[in-house]
Amino acid sequence: FYIPAILLELEPGLFPRDSALLQPQARYFMVDEILATLMRQIGGSIEQWFLAGYVLSLLILYGALLSLGLKVFRSPLAVAALIAAATLRHRIAKTGVNTLEGYFHPRVLVFAIGVTAIALYLRGRPWGALILVACGAAVHPSTAAFFLLLLGVATWWTDPRARPLLAACATVVGLLATWMLFAGPWRGALAPMDAEWRTLLSTKDYLFPLDDWGIGVWAINLGTAILACAGLHARLRAGDANARERGLLAGALFLLAAFLVTTPLVAMGSALLVQLQISRVFWVLELLALLAVIWWFVDRPAARPDRRWMAAAVVGVLVVGSFARGVWVGGVERERNVFQPTLPATEWTAVLRWLATHTPQNANILANPGHAWRYGVPVRLTGRDVYLEDVKDTAMALYSRDVAQRVIRRTRDLGDFDALTADRARDLATQYDLDYLISTAKLDLTLLASQGRFHIYRLR
Repeated sequence: FYIPAILLELEPGLFPRDSALLQPQARYFMVDEILATLMRQIGGSIEQWFLAGYVLSLLILYGALLSLGLKVFRSPLAVAALIAAATLRHRIAKTGVNTLEGYFHPRVLVFAIGVTAIALYLRGRPWGALILVACGAAVHPSTAAFFLLLLGVATWWTDPRARPLLAACATVVGLLATWMLFAGPWRGALAPMDAEWRTLLSTKDYLFPLDDWGIGVWAINLGTAILACAGLHARLRAGDANARERGLLAGALFLLAAFLVTTPLVAMGSALLVQLQISRVFWVLELLALLAVIWWFVDRPAARPDRRWMAAAVVGVLVVGSFARGVWVGGVERERNVFQPTLPATEWTAVLRWLATHTPQNANILANPGHAWRYGVPVRLTGRDVYLEDVKDTAMALYSRDVAQRVIRRTRDLGDFDALTADRARDLATQYDLDYLISTAKLDLTLLASQGRFHIYRLR
């Protein structure tokens, strides 16, 4: 989604057909406008800016964890444990969120900003924390919203003088949201999704917790929330906590309550609440739970000379585990090169380079709907419209019933791509204004070029 959205912002004439697919999600984000503006003013390619964004995300996250650890823990070993633990990339169960990515993603940047804001709050600068997270909402609003709720409730709890201004801000936001939902651009967003729309989204197994989460997932996520709350409470009782951690405990309880209260409405298919993906609050709650775990197994033992070896052993396990994980991903799995600042040279990327240089910008391409995950790079990176990219088009259908109907209709009309005949390809070209076909099959169509096993045909 993000790269085509940026390309469209740079050149509004691109994607004459697919802009209708991109716009419903793009209206919730400003990262495309921000990066396009930077590229126009400073220059550079998308690859260069994404590399810079990724490095920036990691540096902010590292600095935020360091600052947070120094404020929460007494032992440098515990700070090291926190940073090492954060490198152990994993998925928050059934939420569609990874704690770390091997590429630039706006939500990781905003998560790093959120961790920075928690550190600011603990250092007695709640308004700076709230303003920082509010700015992050321009990049990834839902992730920023979770931190705003956490820190807003925390500030209300620990800073009585801030309550009048917080109440005023909450009132303004509430009135604005009410207008947008009932008279503005989000009118009807709370209405339930119809059965066809929900059926399409059922392939995303993290949207409807009551339908998709098994007992194990509920135990993991609710257990994480309970651990976060119980750990903060234990730290406060033991006298090891910053006094402002009482606010974090209140904020954590509020996030958990928000999830539990909205889950029945999500199960009913309320469109806006499904789109908000409120289950991702467990990403924030896991961070708080991690603080509790490290406090118990590293920070407390490190304070006693006879148990310092235990703290050092835990840190050693985390560091070795982090290194082993990195070696496994980079040297064994090799899903992608660890350092890959440009597109790899493959038969598929050769096809995309041919499309970028030999076809008009308004070209409409038919390719295997699974091409992005099969071959690693989507056709839309060339700035060309594409008939269907099943995984991402379905994800974008979350934000619009019209997009959902488009994806359903195109999936049905295409059928099995591997069984596509020349006559059927011509029929689809007439019906959907298609110009080119990329296929590994030999078809009775005008062949324009071949790149290894891939053939590029003219459809009209």
